Amino acid sequence: ASVHCVLCMNPHCLRALIFQMAGTERHDREMAIQAKRNLSKTTDPVERLRLKCLARGSAGIKGLGRAFRILDDDNSRTLDFNEFVKGLNDYAMMIDKEEAQEIFRAFDKDGSGTIDFDEFLVTLRPPMSSARKEIIMQVFRKLDKTGDGVITIEDLKGVYNAKHHPKYQNGEWTEDQVFKAFLDSFDSPYDKDGKVTTEEFMNYYAGVSASIDTDVYFIVMMKNAWKL
Repeated sequence: ASVHCVLCMNPHCLRALIFQMAGTERHDREMAIQAKRNLSKTTDPVERLRLKCLARGSAGIKGLGRAFRILDDDNSRTLDFNEFVKGLNDYAMMIDKEEAQEIFRAFDKDGSGTIDFDEFLVTLRPPMSSARKEIIMQVFRKLDKTGDGVITIEDLKGVYNAKHHPKYQNGEWTEDQVFKAFLDSFDSPYDKDGKVTTEEFMNYYAGVSASIDTDVYFIVMMKNAWKL
């Protein structure tokens, strides 16, 4: 299937941002297939959870983070074991209790009975070089026009012109709908709030990064897609 960008920066090229969505559908599809294949080869519980997330595509790890954050009513950024299991279940991550306990123990190093889920998600991300992390943050800073650490519709209005999008031109979408569709591409399918945090952006691109072998290709892809 052909891949179309949701939001085009360039009125002369409606496909200039193919890679901004998921590194291309092909990368996402190949990554999911590879993750499912590797699942049968590993017995490490943390690696198995990582692969299960990647099997859902680039937004898999970010979506799990969103499920955990919803459970964090007191903003403590920590989860006890019951909350951890509930988060996995809410995200339809089928893991038996024994394996969940192994994962939890791996992160509860001080035996306090709670884990820091920011640290958990950082560790769950596929490893990325500092060069990849820096280019991702360059893109985030470009989009975060207000500099408040969250990308919103208002930020995007200051960076791009939605009137070049074909669905705006044919009257199907308003400008805000164009921008909302763009932000939704980075969100968990279970909870789209029209905002993208630094953490969500990094988690998303950690998924894209997992499908790309070399730093050089990843950096070139990002620079081309975002006109850096």
